[in-house]
Amino acid sequence: MSDEEGMSLNQTVVTEFLLLGFSTSPERRFLLFVAVLTIYLIAVVGNLLIILVTMVDPVLHTSMYFFLSNLSALEVGYISVTVPKMLGILISGDKHISLAGCAVQMFCFLCFGVTESSFLATMAYDRYVAICNPLCYPMIMNKKVCVLLATASWTIGVPAQVVQTGLVFSLPFCGSREINHFFCDSAPLLLLACADTSMNEILTYLVVTLFGLVPFALILFSYTRILTTVLIMPSAEGKRKSFSTCSSHLMVVALFYGSGIVFYLQPRAGEFPDSGKLLSLFYTVLPSLLNPIIYSLRNREIQTALRRNLWRKMTPH
Repeated sequence: MSDEEGMSLNQTVVTEFLLLGFSTSPERRFLLFVAVLTIYLIAVVGNLLIILVTMVDPVLHTSMYFFLSNLSALEVGYISVTVPKMLGILISGDKHISLAGCAVQMFCFLCFGVTESSFLATMAYDRYVAICNPLCYPMIMNKKVCVLLATASWTIGVPAQVVQTGLVFSLPFCGSREINHFFCDSAPLLLLACADTSMNEILTYLVVTLFGLVPFALILFSYTRILTTVLIMPSAEGKRKSFSTCSSHLMVVALFYGSGIVFYLQPRAGEFPDSGKLLSLFYTVLPSLLNPIIYSLRNREIQTALRRNLWRKMTPH
């Protein structure tokens, strides 16, 4: 038998994969299910609450809160791409996922990551204009510009992720169909491919650089200019108000990029599978959970709007 014939026999037409998830006992899987379900519900309810209050409260009809509501909608989608499937595996034990379902999950996960990075850069630019050029702020950040920036943030990563996902799923998969992860990500999928994956790895680095590091550089530039402007303000109260409008966003940026750096600098999936999956779990759920908490606790306008609208609902007319 020739090498080509042997290789063709090893290559099977893959129609589904198995997501191995976490290799724990049934008791621990149930505890993990309860913990992750609780986190998921809190994250979804918290982000939906921010969307609702920014829609119904006229005081929050500004560009900053328009972008915040978009970010909250993004977080609902981001966490919903991976967590419900993981919960289903934990409670039912059914680890199967179709080839198409795997491709859609990976595509959406990567797109939402790019979109979040873009929105954080857009929100940093919004704060830069508001603080460094306040007189022109209403004209620069008008409704049309905000809609264009939001639309660009939602769609900018789609072409690249179509190419990246297409390249991964055009590879021949041979041998095991088991993905040693709790969702379909590019790194564990590439380990199952029986072909050269160097092009996929190069594209991954290009995407991370273009849609991760470039927005991060824009955020750093915006806050460098903001800091320079705030430090020369004569009023202490003006400095305090300027810093307070930026503190929540800075914490969210630190959370997103901090967890992302830890996730992408870990060894390749398969070398330390349990630690890698645990880091992935934190990376996929923590930002969505903590973002609404950060904005609710650190932003007085959000707190006031929540109290005002809750009081209005509870008070009989």
